[in-house]
Amino acid sequence: MKRKKNLLEQLKTLPHFSKATIRQLGRQLELADVTVDTYISRFLKHKEIFQLKKGLYVSADFFNDNKSDISYQFYLANIIRTPSYVSSWAALQYYDLAAEAIYSITSVTPKVTRTQKTKAGNFAYQSIKKELFTDFYLGKGKFDFFIASPAKALFDLLYFRTYQLRHIRFKEIKSLVSELRIDIDEMGKREKAKFYALIKTHLRHE
Repeated sequence: MKRKKNLLEQLKTLPHFSKATIRQLGRQLELADVTVDTYISRFLKHKEIFQLKKGLYVSADFFNDNKSDISYQFYLANIIRTPSYVSSWAALQYYDLAAEAIYSITSVTPKVTRTQKTKAGNFAYQSIKKELFTDFYLGKGKFDFFIASPAKALFDLLYFRTYQLRHIRFKEIKSLVSELRIDIDEMGKREKAKFYALIKTHLRHE
């Protein structure tokens, strides 16, 4: 019983962990894998840990201590589906360019589109062509996370809302942004220029 408690205490220090990590820690405590698997089931039953996705977990204590930190939410978004970066409304709100209420964190991935509903929140992943899986960087915080630049976050939002910019003309972009209540004037000149350059490059109709 003491080793079970020691195992849980070690898990409480980790921002996330896999079943392989739990087993590795268990072996250090001289616990057999089958015993560790039993402990995992008990930890889940007693809500001491919860599942982020199949084979990926976080302790309730660690999550509750960090859930109000946006960097942790973005970090989890990156971890739950890799590779991916935070974009669209979540990123625009992070940059103070939008005031839209956010009910899920939207990310972009070269993998298939998917929504992950977890006890840690709802995470949406939109599929994009590999050549457009660009212009993101490692954001710094208590937890590091990949996030789109302001220009790419706005481009991604329009790209998916307009079905990959189909039947959209360049002269319509400004009004589309305005309708979304995006404060593009607060975006730096360089980012704004980058945004319009991205739009021009990928418009299907001029």
